[in-house]
Amino acid sequence: MADRAEIRFVKLEMPKAGSAVVLTDEKLALGPAATALGEAAGGRFARAAMAAKFEGKPMKSIQLLAPAGVELDRVVFVGMGDLEKLKPQDWLKLGGTIPSAAAGEAEVTVLLQLPAGDISAEQAANVALGISLRSYSFDKYKTKKKNDEAPKPRIFALAVQDPKSASKAWNAARAVADGVAVARDLVNEPANTLGPVEFADQLGDLSALGVEVEVLGEDALRDHKMGALLGVAQGSERPPRVVILRWKGGRDKDTPVAFVGKGVVFDSGGISIKPAAGMEDMKGDMGGAAAVAGLFHALAARKAKVNAIGIVGLVENMVDGKAQRPGDVVTSMSGQTIEVINTDAEGRLVLADILTYIQRNEKPAAIIDLATLTGAIIVALGNHHAGLFSNNDELADDLLKAGRETGEKVWRMPLGPEYDKLIDSKIADMKNTGGRHAGSVTAAQFLQRFIENDTPWAHIDVAGTAMGSPAHETNQSWGSGYGVRLLDEFLRARYERK
Repeated sequence: MADRAEIRFVKLEMPKAGSAVVLTDEKLALGPAATALGEAAGGRFARAAMAAKFEGKPMKSIQLLAPAGVELDRVVFVGMGDLEKLKPQDWLKLGGTIPSAAAGEAEVTVLLQLPAGDISAEQAANVALGISLRSYSFDKYKTKKKNDEAPKPRIFALAVQDPKSASKAWNAARAVADGVAVARDLVNEPANTLGPVEFADQLGDLSALGVEVEVLGEDALRDHKMGALLGVAQGSERPPRVVILRWKGGRDKDTPVAFVGKGVVFDSGGISIKPAAGMEDMKGDMGGAAAVAGLFHALAARKAKVNAIGIVGLVENMVDGKAQRPGDVVTSMSGQTIEVINTDAEGRLVLADILTYIQRNEKPAAIIDLATLTGAIIVALGNHHAGLFSNNDELADDLLKAGRETGEKVWRMPLGPEYDKLIDSKIADMKNTGGRHAGSVTAAQFLQRFIENDTPWAHIDVAGTAMGSPAHETNQSWGSGYGVRLLDEFLRARYERK
């Protein structure tokens, strides 16, 4: 994990050295500790704000360098806007804003106090989470760095009224930050160093946190008759793996929730080969599996009081004399046959078999799968929402709410029999693509054919959000780690808080 921020919680008082960040509102009011700092600096904040036309708008900042009257190198004033409209994710954004607002400073004290008074331990932990997420970088393969790129651990002292309570809240949030870093590392890693076997080995490290890890090799997959998954893998020299993760933090009688991840470590498209331009991005076609890995790290690290089971299908989709052809028919673990129209519609084939496996072997209370499944979802939603498909309104609503709480937003998309007809095949039970129109919908309809006994199920298409999504306050990385915070919040709200 490449987190370069060291976060401490300290007693709230006016800092006497180094650099400081203070909060202000749209009226440019300051909290008591910051007011004392401003008075010691001779009222220069008000004059600087007027000169810079600073209005305290959310996440906007101004700086005073070496202000007279105090022994500080720099004071950064960050706007919070209308305090009555603050939401939980605004504290996360604040944390993401601080490292850039105080760029170049090795040690920074942040006065976490509003004009109206002190903030809660949970709000302080969210600020710390934002700092941690923003501080992530992936540069392990850079052998030469510019001076301003050199690794410099930064220390952020978050000054709060109750450091002990804030530290306790941060311990749980830090587990989530580490889980996001796990997912980002996996997505950012190049495909030549992260094949199915190497991915499975990294998942094995979760056992040190108390996660039960089971790895199925190629012979076991044949024994389970996973013909759809094996068909995708057969064109690669690198053997496939399926990894099952179990976290038992709830009561023995509680049925686990299942999380399913597409783990195509590299997708050439197979014989239906992709265009060369941009193909390098297909190292991130395992963003769903990465999110499952990061989620289980977070659950185990914070000792979540839930029962969860994860499964990821790890394959490489390559062009080879042994690769499956358009027109081939494969038999899935469920017994249903699939006509392969397009070998680049491979992720749904991988998911089909592991969905069947997890249902028949674990009988979960609900299933949520994540996959960088279709370019069509990016056409529909861009990079700011993942596509949500579900056969259960309650499950969908809980995921929508978790998305709003975390900022990892989802948008519900339709399912229906009229779309299902588009994947009917003339020679098999179904075909693996329904054509250009409604491509993300027909992909979800395909997956739904492998959901048994009306099990509550949700499919989240993360093609636009797991990799290459726009940079923002809490993420400057190509691999975003999308899904870890969303699903962690979903579990907290649906199971732990109740």
